Amino acid sequence: MPQSFPISIHTTYHDLLQAHSIRAISDIPGKPFLRDMGEKGKYWYARQRIGEKTIQKYVGPDTPEVRERISDAAAANEETHEFERRCASMVAQLRAAGVPTLDRDTGKVLNAMSKSGVFRLGGTLIGTHAFRLYSAELGVRFENTLAVTGDVDIAAFENLKLVIEDEVDPALPATFKDLSLEPAPGLDRKNRPTKWVMGREGTTEVEFLVPRMREDSDVLKLEPLGVYAQALPFLNFLIADPIPAVALYRSGVFLQIPKPERYAVHKLIVAARRRSSSALKAKKDLAQAKVLFEVLSKDRPEELSQAIESALSRGPAWKEAIDASTRKSVEIERLVSEALNWRASI
Repeated sequence: MPQSFPISIHTTYHDLLQAHSIRAISDIPGKPFLRDMGEKGKYWYARQRIGEKTIQKYVGPDTPEVRERISDAAAANEETHEFERRCASMVAQLRAAGVPTLDRDTGKVLNAMSKSGVFRLGGTLIGTHAFRLYSAELGVRFENTLAVTGDVDIAAFENLKLVIEDEVDPALPATFKDLSLEPAPGLDRKNRPTKWVMGREGTTEVEFLVPRMREDSDVLKLEPLGVYAQALPFLNFLIADPIPAVALYRSGVFLQIPKPERYAVHKLIVAARRRSSSALKAKKDLAQAKVLFEVLSKDRPEELSQAIESALSRGPAWKEAIDASTRKSVEIERLVSEALNWRASI
């Protein structure tokens, strides 16, 4: 079981998260208003008039969390310099306590994408960088499963274009050019890049992914983000209902990541579907899943139990993958079994 951070460190992180959550709303120009889009649902936008033109910026879905952030943002009146100074101080405290931070290149990339609106418009950070953020979210130290990677994976739902009438600004190709990120050659015959690489050495890579909802879809356009994405199975489970997070770089980078219980279960599925040539990656998948299961079984058993049951109910392929991974580790098998039996034990 991972060691917990002092409660003061966990509190500092959530103070930082709250500060950025409020600031993310107040930084959107214009007054928020609710749009009823019929069967598509209700969504908050901010309207601003520039000359004779009216611009609307997407804020988020009509949820209690978003309404609370809008209310808090309306009451907040903090200058940018003071906000950045206060948040940088909290980042420094968290860094000194050993909470995982971003390397310089990854920090620059994620910060630029956050400012352009990638995460506001539905992008979700996944992969190891997301896993590292669970250390602060859950208030625990991850000792042996935090290997730093240069891969930045961003996933989003392709159908968000139906409700988000907004787009990143500046456009991502222009942002990436400023960061020395270039489209990586791929196998797509139509030359639709889904991956971008920084420099000749390729030490930092940004890849865009989308849930595969149809067999005939390999590369899809993420309209709000203005980029193409590689379609992969099982991603729809992972990125449903993401949570806000702050990555530790400068005064903090506000973004969103999958719920930790969904990430843990998804890693069981991914590990089972790895090719034999990716045995080391499968081992890392299972290590991350095991750590999260250990923490969540103690702190969030209800959420963990629901996530496993939800995945198992989605069909034979899902169950087969989860079963295959649990058979590889007695400890993971025990943790999964305990999570499934949690309701019966209370």
